[in-house]
Amino acid sequence: MPTMMIRGGDLDLVEYEFEPFAAGEGIRPLDIGREVIPRPQAGVFTVQAPARIHATVLDMNRFAPGQPGGGGFGFAVKVYCTASAECTDGSVAIDYDRVPIVRHIVEAFRATVGYGGGFHIVARDHQYKHVGLGSTGTILLSVCHAMNAALGSPLTAEELRILVGRNFVEETADDRVAFGFETGVGPAASTYGGFVVLGDDLSLAYRHPFAGDKNVFIIIPASEISSSGTSEFNVLMNRARDLDYRDRPLKAYMVLMDLIPAIEAGNLKRAGEVMWEIEFRGSKRAEIEHHSFAIYTMMSGLRDAGIEFVGMSSVGPSIAVITEKTEEEVRAIAKRLGLSIALATAVDNEGIRITGP
Repeated sequence: MPTMMIRGGDLDLVEYEFEPFAAGEGIRPLDIGREVIPRPQAGVFTVQAPARIHATVLDMNRFAPGQPGGGGFGFAVKVYCTASAECTDGSVAIDYDRVPIVRHIVEAFRATVGYGGGFHIVARDHQYKHVGLGSTGTILLSVCHAMNAALGSPLTAEELRILVGRNFVEETADDRVAFGFETGVGPAASTYGGFVVLGDDLSLAYRHPFAGDKNVFIIIPASEISSSGTSEFNVLMNRARDLDYRDRPLKAYMVLMDLIPAIEAGNLKRAGEVMWEIEFRGSKRAEIEHHSFAIYTMMSGLRDAGIEFVGMSSVGPSIAVITEKTEEEVRAIAKRLGLSIALATAVDNEGIRITGP
């Protein structure tokens, strides 16, 4: 695997060597601090978890592959991943096209709860991979909740989201896994729904229902620039860190003093103004520039047309908009800008849903 350079400033240059490993190795079980007893249940337990829009990281300098943190905020949307789990006496059987990442989280979960039995797991994601909708984190969380329900729910929702954050991995080309970037925004939004703000070390600082009566549209512009793997690493660990050294105090201030009050008041327009300011600050600016300044032109056109909340999700290129405008109105606006709506949806303010036999 390549050795990547990380630069956060003139006196901050280190090397990071990606070290992939077999799924199930290097797991990080949680130390729960209380007795945890798995009680296998009969039947199949199914989980539906909403995807997330990750608006921004607060400080890229506070996380790295295998080091969850960095803070950030985002919200859940009604685009879903599903997973089902059934206890078995044998080994773990996984029906999913990304077996290594699921196998890894299964072993982390089994070690945490002390379960030596098997599972039959079926998982299906929303099919929008590496465009800013968090398919990896959402599927890992769904699988954990399904296994947990099948064992009588020995872990809490909070413990499960931390377990996912500590063991977040992506697969490599040779079917091994490597630790990925994780702020905790995705699992928190998917778990509880609504709008979430995360501090460092996966801490959930704020959660509130958000834009429940508004429309959400996802626009995925064409981009030949990768938003994953080595390309993602170069963006997040170099220019993004440098810009966050400069802008992290301002971003944190705007979240606390402007964004959260706007969410509390249900003021979508004001929340959109704060989001638009953050689009030009710190690591968010680096993520957008990664896809060229054309993304700024698209988003500016959407805002000039009266759309209240516009922001690129994660490393992009997906643009999420929240508005009172109808789908017909937004489609007309997008068409004038040479864009199209990929998904018409809404904010999910409920979070994880679990059904049993």
